[in-house]
Amino acid sequence: MIAGFQAFLADIGYLLELSLQVALRLGAIVRRRGLILEQLWQAGLKVVHVVLLVGLFIGMIVALQTGLELARFGQQDQIGTIVAISMCREMGPFITATILAATVGSALAAELGTMAVSEELAALEVMSIDRIALLVMPRVLALAIMCPILTVLCDTIGIVGGGFIADSQLNVGLSLYWDSVIDALQDTDFFLELPKDVYSGLLKSFVFGAIVAVISCGAGLRATAGALGVGNATRKAVRDSIIAIIVSNYFLSWLFFQA
Repeated sequence: MIAGFQAFLADIGYLLELSLQVALRLGAIVRRRGLILEQLWQAGLKVVHVVLLVGLFIGMIVALQTGLELARFGQQDQIGTIVAISMCREMGPFITATILAATVGSALAAELGTMAVSEELAALEVMSIDRIALLVMPRVLALAIMCPILTVLCDTIGIVGGGFIADSQLNVGLSLYWDSVIDALQDTDFFLELPKDVYSGLLKSFVFGAIVAVISCGAGLRATAGALGVGNATRKAVRDSIIAIIVSNYFLSWLFFQA
């Protein structure tokens, strides 16, 4: 147990150090812009259809389940409020980050893990090429940028899906539904001219994207033992990313809505 706890602390320390190294290399963004654009394509446009599909059905599920319960009390007209707040605060950022962890994060870990076991990373070090600036920083930055963008799409399509269910299954008119959505997303606490429910979700997704990228890259860089090691690194990247998303989601929610 003690050895496992020590290994856990060592992993946390390594990821924190890797995050710091990435932050120190943000000045190389212009020089690495080609790599960043490539990673934006890989991290965003290739998974946008998955985010839209899952977001649509998540919004429909939230609307249906909560709407049926609200109907028992004659309050189904509030379904737009619940769907909007649920998607913007929690479901949109969480679902988007989880999809990115399962798709992009696993790919990052496998890609860098293959480079590690084939000694390509060692060759870069021999040639005095900064591996963090070349391989890690563009991936972390791209995922941190794309996660909020995809979250906006997930939120939007989820709310639209909720409106479809409200109109077709719950006998709530679309005009009433959209009025409640707009009312729900109005808040006196504005930041960057956005309602709190919106900007808190976007900031969450930014953090989630960076977390997924750092954990996935870290797992790949430390891969050993050939193909088996690459598989273990990929599994570890997805597992640890999802756990980190859930844990950090609690603390970020507390920070935004309780502190």
